[in-house]
Amino acid sequence: MAHYRASESKREQFRRYLEKAGVLNSLTNVLVALYEETEKPNNALDFIKHHLGVAGSESDDATSLHLELSDLQQKFQQLLDENKELKTRLLQYEPPHEDGTE
Repeated sequence: MAHYRASESKREQFRRYLEKAGVLNSLTNVLVALYEETEKPNNALDFIKHHLGVAGSESDDATSLHLELSDLQQKFQQLLDENKELKTRLLQYEPPHEDGTE
């Protein structure tokens, strides 16, 4: 019986820890929001992650990297277009090689 009380004490300590850290309140709020959804999501775990802020929170670094990626993709496309135009202009002055290579 002493073993049972010891584990019950650990459970109670853990429960108090979760309550003090705000975990129980956050989980309760998310589960209530899920319960109140009229159309239940296909993936409840994704719903919980999203509402806890795990899925949608981006750091400043991630945001700046997304902006940099967008800029680089735009520059890449411009360079591809320029390269295509220059190849076309070059063909006006140099006929294609007979072996089929450019």
